[in-house]
Amino acid sequence: MSEKKKKKQNRHILRASLKISFLVIMLLVLGIVGFIFVKYKKDIDAWRQEAVQKVEESKRDDFRPLNISYIYDKDGNKIAELSASEKNIYLRYEDIPQNAVNALIAVEDRTFWSNRGYDLRGIVRVAFTYARTNGTVIHGASTITQQLARKIYLTNEVSIARKVKEIMIATELTQKYTKKQIMEFYINNCCFANNIYGIEAAATAYFGITSQELSLSQTAYLCAIPNRPTYYNPYTDPDRAIERRDKILNDMYECGYISKEELSGALAEEITIVGQKGGGSDRVNSYQTTYALNCAVKYFMEQEGFSFQYDFETAEAYEAYQKEYETWYSDVRDRIYTGGYKIYTSLDSGAQNSLQSIIDNSLNMDVSLGGSGMYDFQGALTAIDNTNGKVIAIVGGRSQEGFLNTYTLNRAYQSHRQPGSSIKPLVVYTPALMQGYTETSSLNNIDVSAAKKSKTVSTMTGAKFSFRSAVEQSKNGCAYQLFNDIGVDYGLSFIKEMRFDKIVPEDETLSASLGGLTYGATTEQMAGAYAALANHGVYRDTSCILSIKDIDGHEMYLDPLDKEVYTADAADTMVDILKGVVSRGTAASMKWHSVSSVEAAGKTGTTNDSKDGWFCGITPYFTVAVWVGFDTPKTLSSLYGATYPATIWKESMQFLLDAYGYEEGSFTQSDSGDSASDAYAEEEFLPGRSDDETLSDGYTVADYRADRTVGKRILAIIDQMHGLDPGAGDYQSKKEDLYRQGCAEVGNIYSRKYTAEMQQALDGAYSN
Repeated sequence: MSEKKKKKQNRHILRASLKISFLVIMLLVLGIVGFIFVKYKKDIDAWRQEAVQKVEESKRDDFRPLNISYIYDKDGNKIAELSASEKNIYLRYEDIPQNAVNALIAVEDRTFWSNRGYDLRGIVRVAFTYARTNGTVIHGASTITQQLARKIYLTNEVSIARKVKEIMIATELTQKYTKKQIMEFYINNCCFANNIYGIEAAATAYFGITSQELSLSQTAYLCAIPNRPTYYNPYTDPDRAIERRDKILNDMYECGYISKEELSGALAEEITIVGQKGGGSDRVNSYQTTYALNCAVKYFMEQEGFSFQYDFETAEAYEAYQKEYETWYSDVRDRIYTGGYKIYTSLDSGAQNSLQSIIDNSLNMDVSLGGSGMYDFQGALTAIDNTNGKVIAIVGGRSQEGFLNTYTLNRAYQSHRQPGSSIKPLVVYTPALMQGYTETSSLNNIDVSAAKKSKTVSTMTGAKFSFRSAVEQSKNGCAYQLFNDIGVDYGLSFIKEMRFDKIVPEDETLSASLGGLTYGATTEQMAGAYAALANHGVYRDTSCILSIKDIDGHEMYLDPLDKEVYTADAADTMVDILKGVVSRGTAASMKWHSVSSVEAAGKTGTTNDSKDGWFCGITPYFTVAVWVGFDTPKTLSSLYGATYPATIWKESMQFLLDAYGYEEGSFTQSDSGDSASDAYAEEEFLPGRSDDETLSDGYTVADYRADRTVGKRILAIIDQMHGLDPGAGDYQSKKEDLYRQGCAEVGNIYSRKYTAEMQQALDGAYSN
């Protein structure tokens, strides 16, 4: 066969393949359309009538973002107004720069002037993607009119129903309004980040000029922002939108809106943002407000169908999720600003002011400034009312003159930092209690540096500590080996259940047991998790929202359901052990019991090189989590969990107890019965096996059980030795007495191997 015939035959085969592929796709689309029609047959007529009614009753003012939302504290005092920027200016179509219109059409909807509100090819793409992803992806390919319909009348819910409604409303809008009017509505409702709506306000805010004075490059830059306003925010990272600006300019060239010369000139133009970095028209004026808004946004996102994720198989999956999260968050946040909502919270303004002062006064010795102009040495705090699990105060940083109303970084929920040993009760010790370990279980304080190089962590040995003492003394080697024994995935699953949102695949290592996380945790997350321990293992969504009413006064908020994360026995035992941290462990230096008759429990945390200090603690009534460190991480030799963080925690908890009238109180056991410590008090070694069963020559199960019972008594003596005050005058004599008691007990052990092991543990405690 000649080369010419071969090429001709190949072309025929290619055309046939394309026809078959097209036919398959069309059959697939028709199948999906048929499926939708059958599944939603009863609803389609109602949706159509609803679309007709909405658009018929609409008027031009419906497309102006004007309604103000309000936030209230627990006493009903208004703490914030949320509204569109005062600088927002609504432009008629004839006043909108043609370059802005062309840019948005080129990048968003090239058939805008001719379509009927929807794009058939776009619908086919959505249907094909829906089929290819088994129904998991059904968004994208929305026309400008569909986007307008969603902004004004719908939500971000990801469903076939919403997509169908969107198309129906877009169709009706196209019939009632002209294309120029729809474009006018759309551009004026586009959010250009920082709660700036419309091209005129954006031009003024970011370039200090009117929209008519914008260059082609500046126009394309601004038109990049509405795609992901939070991500492309010019105030936080002005360079991010450059890549999308370039795409828009190339799209405009492809569509014939600009010449080659105009394209080249615009691509080469440097973008300079005016205005103070960290400023912006939506800069709300308190940590209370930013947190309350965040809680409301996340609640609406969940109600509208956003699927929050806390477990990711790959880094790519995590990044894709973050992008989708940002898009949803920005859209929902914008609607709250213009929706006329009333948001009632549990936030206590009096407590907020007092706890803010405590952080300010505790950290005022360092006034060095970071790159943002803020104090570099910072702290954050979250306080929760244990009676209902609601946040009552949240301090996101130090007060600073000139920044109170313009800086919105709320470190309490936005800054993730490595939590150090404060993570141990959450991912290591309480999960271990659920796997059968007890407060008297013997743990090895292995050499962590050596363990990181070893493939047999489970067989390594070290100084012996009881479970309780390992927690109280914060022994890293004990936690590291125990985490290996219970399983990394198992341990981390608990904080994922409690909405720790930045746990990535790289965190699936043993170092996580010591707080070695890629991103870390926030005080809000840590407070929510410790509150779950105080609540007998039941986690309540960490939030400050009590009620949300829409513009017509209808209630929109329902408290999320509680869920048991830890068993009640495990949680109660952990709380009892953490009491020891406060009374005789790493936090004993704050001398809590000298100032209060209320029981307290908690855990210190210090990261490598003392870059971060934590104290997370509870009383029967409140939970408070405190972080102290530098915005730009660096070492502070005096920074430990037991220093600044514990001091702030102590003063904050004292204030809350006094303010709410709690003079004394003790932790209670759950209704489920005895605590884990009581449940395992009569623990039977080698359960289910007969006493006379031989384990080795001359050594029976009964002998083994007797030896382990003696071992428990020796570990208790070692704990007493660890608890002695080295500064006391009788320290040495007491230590020697305990050592002699321990040696006497060692003499009662039958097994030579176990005798040597326990004698080594006793000797190690004495020498230390």
